[in-house]
Amino acid sequence: IPDSVTSIGDGAFYECSNLESITIPDSVTSIGEYTFSWCSSLTSVTIGSGVTSIGMGAFRNCDSLTNVTIPDNVTYIGNWLFEYCYSLKGVTIPDSVTFIGQYMFQYCNSLESITIPDNVTYIPNGAFRGCSSLESITIPDSVTHINDYTFNDCSSLTTVNYKGSQEQWKHIRIPNDDDDLMNATINYNYTGK
Repeated sequence: IPDSVTSIGDGAFYECSNLESITIPDSVTSIGEYTFSWCSSLTSVTIGSGVTSIGMGAFRNCDSLTNVTIPDNVTYIGNWLFEYCYSLKGVTIPDSVTFIGQYMFQYCNSLESITIPDNVTYIPNGAFRGCSSLESITIPDSVTHINDYTFNDCSSLTTVNYKGSQEQWKHIRIPNDDDDLMNATINYNYTGK
């Protein structure tokens, strides 16, 4: 994509099933909805530092995608961003992100660990539902509630690294049926990344 481009519109590369890699230049400030959805051969994505928002479902069903680094200027991530990205193992989300979309990682069953950015205040519905390989998650003390189905079918989840105190954890709204989260070991006052 040339440096003259400032935005990538909704569905621009939708169902480009042979597209293997994409480099988004620093000139681009926004990625639209479902831009790369169903790009089933996409394995490599480089997102430029100028991007501030990534629309709903932008990488949905990119089932060959393995790793993504979201640049530091991004503040908004839409719903269903990586849903059904079955090969996705690692995602780096910067602290500039204040909002995590609903069902963002639903059925990313290769994802093993994730760190929620420090400014996120809640984790929405189904964000990690069906992430059956997810073993650990780091949650900041800014989170005040965790919505329904967030960690359903996260059968490998054993460790929650929480950046707040045990008393703060007690005040987070957590659904009663989120057994996989409730059965994990909580490490309080976590200082790592």
